[in-house]
Amino acid sequence: MKPVVAVIAPGAMGAAVGQRLAGSGLEVRTLLAGRSAASVARAKAAGLRAADEAGIAAADVILSILPPGDALGLARQLAPRLAAVQRKPVYVDCNAVSPETAVAVAAAIVPSGAAFVDAGIIGGPPTPDGKGPTFYASGAPAAAFTALGEHGLKIRWLDGPVGAASALKMSYAGITKGLTALGSVMLLAATRAGMAEALHQELSESQPMLLAWLARSIPGMYPKAYRWVAEMQEIEAFVGKDPAAAQYFAAAAELYERLAADFAGGKLETSALSAFLARKA
Repeated sequence: MKPVVAVIAPGAMGAAVGQRLAGSGLEVRTLLAGRSAASVARAKAAGLRAADEAGIAAADVILSILPPGDALGLARQLAPRLAAVQRKPVYVDCNAVSPETAVAVAAAIVPSGAAFVDAGIIGGPPTPDGKGPTFYASGAPAAAFTALGEHGLKIRWLDGPVGAASALKMSYAGITKGLTALGSVMLLAATRAGMAEALHQELSESQPMLLAWLARSIPGMYPKAYRWVAEMQEIEAFVGKDPAAAQYFAAAAELYERLAADFAGGKLETSALSAFLARKA
């Protein structure tokens, strides 16, 4: 029998993952209570079926795909439901959290009797042309989750305990989103100093690949910056034994919080960044 999958929540990544699975013929459920009209519309367009918590707990696999600050709260919310069902699902935490948070989520889920998988998603949401992210997973291998590899998900198991996949995700996101933060602050600094045109010219000549990468990553960050705040805080915890690194990611969290507010409001800094990147070489 084909597995029933629950995907929480139907954000950009969750809806696209759910659509990939639904497109392969699986029943995909999600929680829509309290969600915005945009989320409800996105879920319906992706072919996801609304369910209550009991329906979620009755799925074979639950994929938690949330802003990282909500990961532990969802696990604690669903744990009583999971404890009540006779046939236990596999709970896969796919969120950008530190290994310590992954262990805390596992501690909330495991007493319910459900199997727990620590996973980290690297790459953008699945697209109609077949491209999609890689789900790196660690902990005890779970056949029900592995089986989703036959339904459009790319899954790679790591040789490590719960927390290993999250450590990989933190390391990768620390590089990519940390570099986006660094690029943003220096482009803004150059703009304030009246050196935007000169810096753009120099980057186009000496670092064209870096400039092209920033031109893709920075504008794409604006609508996501609010979600990256908690992720930077999780990375801060991950690198906590290195004080300088922890300070860097604490500052990156503050930057993304500021840029998120700017993008939702006056768009002064985000417009300055876009203007820098729109220059011709």
